[in-house]
Amino acid sequence: MHVTVSTSQQDGVFVLSFGGDIDVASAVMVREALDRVIAAGHHVIVLDLNDVRFLDSTGLGVMVGRLKAVRDLGGDMHLVCTSPRIVRVLSITGLDGVFVIHSTVDDAVAALTPA
Repeated sequence: MHVTVSTSQQDGVFVLSFGGDIDVASAVMVREALDRVIAAGHHVIVLDLNDVRFLDSTGLGVMVGRLKAVRDLGGDMHLVCTSPRIVRVLSITGLDGVFVIHSTVDDAVAALTPA
């Protein structure tokens, strides 16, 4: 299956919602979507992975690389994920200690919105 992406903004936070499989075949599309957002000056980002069915190491690498990029620019990127399968992948790889993971987009946006 291919990956889908939709975008929105909430309270100054850019939200990318992905669906389908993020793997070696779709990682380029994911990377390009993130690169466009970052190049447009959006450095506070939420990745909504709730509709992602599969996530492999290539997809994880893209996410880690873009997290570093936005942090280097003074921003941050949080994840939204409730899928036990994807949460397990993040846990096994130790990335649950690198990314802040939320259960809802609203929670992620609130955490990234300055008080």
